[in-house]
Formats: sequence, structure tokens, C-alpha cells
Amino acid sequence: MSGRQHRETEIARRIRAKGLAAGRTSAQVADEIHEACAAHFSTSRIKAHRLAYGIALADVIEQVRALFERDGKAMPGIGETLLSAYESGLKRPGPEYLHYLCTVYRVEPVALGYDSPCICGHGHRMPGVLSGAAEPKERPQLPQERDLVIQPMETEPEDEENENILRRTLLNSLQADANLTDLEGPVLGACEGIRRRMDETLVMATVSAAMLDQWEEATISFGRQYTTTAPLRLLCDVLLELSAVRTAMSRRQPIDLQERLCRMAAQLAGLAGMIMINLGDHRLARSFFRTGRTAADETGDRALRAWIAARESLVPLYFGDAREALTLAKKSRDMAGSTPCAAQAMAPVVEARALAMMSNGETKKEIVDQAKRALARARNAFAHMRPEDQTDVAFGYTEKQLYFYQGDVLTKLGQTIEAEVVLDQALEKYEDHILDQTLIRLDQAQCRLIDGDVREAVVIATKALNLVGDEYLTDLIVRPALQLERAILARDATVPGLDGLSAALRRTRQPEMKGGDG
Repeated sequence: MSGRQHRETEIARRIRAKGLAAGRTSAQVADEIHEACAAHFSTSRIKAHRLAYGIALADVIEQVRALFERDGKAMPGIGETLLSAYESGLKRPGPEYLHYLCTVYRVEPVALGYDSPCICGHGHRMPGVLSGAAEPKERPQLPQERDLVIQPMETEPEDEENENILRRTLLNSLQADANLTDLEGPVLGACEGIRRRMDETLVMATVSAAMLDQWEEATISFGRQYTTTAPLRLLCDVLLELSAVRTAMSRRQPIDLQERLCRMAAQLAGLAGMIMINLGDHRLARSFFRTGRTAADETGDRALRAWIAARESLVPLYFGDAREALTLAKKSRDMAGSTPCAAQAMAPVVEARALAMMSNGETKKEIVDQAKRALARARNAFAHMRPEDQTDVAFGYTEKQLYFYQGDVLTKLGQTIEAEVVLDQALEKYEDHILDQTLIRLDQAQCRLIDGDVREAVVIATKALNLVGDEYLTDLIVRPALQLERAILARDATVPGLDGLSAALRRTRQPEMKGGDG
């Protein structure tokens, strides 16, 4: 023990002795130790509680392990080094460790210096946990000036109303016979309200950040659900999480965790923008990506900023402005630089798709060569990505996405022989994402139409639309399907099966979502 630590321990021992003699609780003694030692020794609140009990790091670890064993859980990985990092402020305990430390010390998280509620949802002031030096029997006391007052995070009325709208929408979407046709106004208002409040929080100069470990896990989980969950249902979950993050960021938090919260805000806003594309609302999609850019800029992470830009480039790509998509894709590529990341593979693919759209079906050698060079860059970048990024369909870039978009580019360039081979490979890999399956089949129909087999094009397109559920029949699907239908009509308006294609395309579906200017 260093001289500095020895002096800290001696002062704490004297305060503890006087406190016990005066009948104070350990929590009150810890409060006094923190006040006396924080200025001179940077004693944290969590360390003050250990000193108030007069025990060593090893004693606390054994208590935590005993509690894990009592609850039937596997032995935790916490050790003296990690607990020391908590006490020095270098690390913050995750939700589970924080719960057990609160149980050991019989206090709430705020008493240990963590301004957030415990995951258990109830108090920790229970007797008989620590077995250090004997404590005096606690007797009923009047509230003291030093007593802790627990202040849970409060949700502002506007945020609470927005969250309630999304919760009702989520519950309705879980019902098989739910009628979602009347949700347009309230849902969009709630979406925009949460996004706007996040914008307000991000630009406040006094904002600092904190984050619970399970929020980061939830963000990753939402990314995995992106391919398997209906867009509206997932949007509600994502925005409820974004609202919770905003509430946390609106209060003063430890600065070392600010980057984690901003990173998650950027990811959640970007994911909301992706879902808005799927729902066909390009205005709200742009707004969420703008919010994501603001949050990503706070992290200084080139890969994250490039990911947001690459995802944003899909808005003009899907909604008819190929030149803007090309500009945003190049900006994403420049942001990524030499950093191996998802954007390095995604941005060149968007460039190739934009070039193919700008060709208007003309197979000019120069454009074909440019697009194929961009695809080659994407394949090379994909080979250098981290394995975990190669399996993340939302925050990374997967092999099946590479196949799908390569097939889409070749289709638009009229390279049908190559396109059909690649699209077949892509369809085999897409077993869980009906939106992309449908878009792949529409590209296959387009290939057949280019080759002159109009009847087979109608059959493939009709089957694709009949396979997609009503909740997925959004503008993202309807727009290319309508373009294909017009191309078929221009080629042969009397082809058999055209009525079936029209019926599948125009069946009752969820109304198009129309957002504000954002």
C-alpha cells in the first residue's frame, strides 16, 4: 500500500470508528468518508462504502460470488482488478454487477455514484449481507440531513405521450387481426417528436452521456431483427429505445461514457432511417439520418460516420435521384478512408447502382466499366472486413447483400446472363428477409423481360408479390413493381397473367406513410 493509500485508509478508519460509536449507519459513514477524502485522494463513492465497512477488495468479491451462487448463477468474472477499476472510476459496472454491489452495500446505485436505477426495480436496504465488523443494531431514526434521496429518471410529458403512442402501436401490431390503417397521423407525430427531441439534446452544450450495458445489447439485437421483423413493429421498439437514450443524455453523466451513448444514438437513428426507407417515407428517413450524423460526429469515429452516410445514400437511390446517391456514396467512401469497415464495401456498391440507374438501360461501355470497377472495389473491401461485420446485416455488410446488389447492378446494366447467376446465388442466401427476397425476384423478372420472355417475367413478378405479406407491401416494393408493370405493358399489353400481376400489386395494403419536412 502506498503512503497516499495508507493516509486515506487511516482517515477512513477514524471516521468509521467515530460513526459507529455515534450509532450512524454504514451508508452515513460512507457519505462522511467521501466528503473528507474525495478532495485529497479522489475517493469515489463506491470505494467510500467499502472503507465504511473496513473490509478489503477480496471481501467484497467473495460476497458478490456468494450472491451469484445463492441465485443459482455461474461464477462471475469480477475480480479485485475489475473492482479496483470501478473504485478508481476507470470503468463502470454493468447492470448485473451494479445490482450485486448495491446488494452487498445495502444501498441504491446513486449512493455508489451511479445516477441510474437498478435493474431489479426494488430497494437494497436489507440486513445481514456483509459480514465485516459488527454493526450496531439499526433503530428507527428521523430522517437525517445526510440521508440519500433517490431520484429516478423522469420522462417529460411530451416524451411520455410519444412513447405511449408507439407502445400502443407495437401492441396492436402483435395482434394477428390488427387493423393498422388508422395509425398514420399519431405514429408519424410520435416518430418525429422523438427524433426532434434527440436533435435538441444533441446540440445542448451541457449534455454529457451515460449508458447501461443492456441498451447496447438491445441496439445490436434490433440490428439482427431488421431482416425478420415487420418494419412498423421494429420501428416502435427502436424509437422507444432512442427515447430512453435521449432521456439519459439530457442529464449530466460521467464524461467517459458520453461516447458510448452518442454511438448508440447514431446507430438507433440510422436504423430508424433504414426502417423509414422500407416504409416508403423518404423525408423522415433523411431526418433520422441527419440526427444520426449529429450523434456520430460527437464520437469522432470515422467508420460510424461513414456507415451513416452510406445508409443515407440509399434514400436518393431508392427515390429517384441517382446523382445525389452517387455523391453521398463517394462522401461515405472518403470518410471511411483506409479504415476497414462496412462502409468501405457498401459505398462502392451504391456508386455502382447509381451509375447503373444513370445509364437508363443503355449499355455504354464506359458506364459498364465504371460500375464493374466499383463492384470490384466492394468485393475487395468486403474481404478485409472483420468477420463480425461480415455477418451483421444492419451495422455491417454481408456476403448476401453483396450478391443481391451486384445482381441488381448487372440487371440495370442489361448484363442479364451474369445477373441471373448472381441473383440465383443471392436468393439462396436470403432465407429470412422477405423484402430483399421480393426485390431479388423483381430483378429476375426484369432480366426475363430484357431477354424478351414477357410471359415468364409476369409469372415471376406475380409470384414475388403474392409471397410478400401485406405489412411488407410498402413503397419500397411497390415502386419497382410498378416500374416493371409499365415496362411489361409497353412490351406486350395482352400478355397472359397481367391481370393477376395488377391484382397482386394493388391489393389492400398498409397505406403509404407521409411524413413532415423533418
